Amino acid sequence: MGNQLHTSLLHTWQGIDDPARLDSATINLEPGRLSAHGTSRTDSYAMSWALTTTDGWVTRRLTATVHGHGWSRHLELERDDDGVWSATGSTAGECDLPAPGIDDPSLLTGALDCDLGLCPVTNTMPILRLNLHSEELAPVDETSMVMAWVDVPSLQVKRSSQMYSQLRSSDGDRNGVVLYSSDNHGFTAELEIDREGIVLEYPGLATRIR
Repeated sequence: MGNQLHTSLLHTWQGIDDPARLDSATINLEPGRLSAHGTSRTDSYAMSWALTTTDGWVTRRLTATVHGHGWSRHLELERDDDGVWSATGSTAGECDLPAPGIDDPSLLTGALDCDLGLCPVTNTMPILRLNLHSEELAPVDETSMVMAWVDVPSLQVKRSSQMYSQLRSSDGDRNGVVLYSSDNHGFTAELEIDREGIVLEYPGLATRIR
C-alpha cells in the first residue's frame, strides 16, 4: 500500500464539534514507522506537538505544549523498550485544569500507542499496525487495545480502552472505513480513511480539508 515508501504528507482538519478548531500536521511515513508534528488552534488555546514511533508504529515519544490566556503547560510522554510509560509535565500561570502527566503509569501496561485528544493523527498508528487500510491481512474481528490517552488541553494522561476493526479497505479511488470505539467515553464512530491509513472524516470531531 501507500506507506511502503517514505512519504511526507501535510494535512489540515476542521473541527465539527468546534468549527473554530483547526488542526494541521505534517506526517512522515516510512516502512513500519512514522514521525509527525502539528498544531491545534481554538478560540481558547493553541497547542503544538511532535510524535515519533519505533518499528511497528509503536509510540516512542510525544511532546505537547498548550498556551491559553495567561497560562501554559507542557508534557513529555515516553514509552521505553520494555513497554514502560513515563511522563514529565510543567505548568505556568493560573489555570483550573488538572496537572499534566500520568497519575499511575502501571495503568498503561500493554499500551502501544498514545492517543492525543481531538487529534485525528494518532488513530493512524493502530490502523497501520492492524492493516485496516489494506485489502489484505486485516483482522476479521475487532481488536481491543489499551491507549495512553492525553486529554487536551490539560495534557493529563489516562488509560483508554479502545476497539478497532475494518469495515472496508481502501481500494483505488474508494476510501476505507474503520469502526472505532472508546469504552472510556462510550463513543463509537466509523472513521473514513485514505490509502495511507490517515483519517479523512472523524464523525462528530473533525473533517479533513481537501
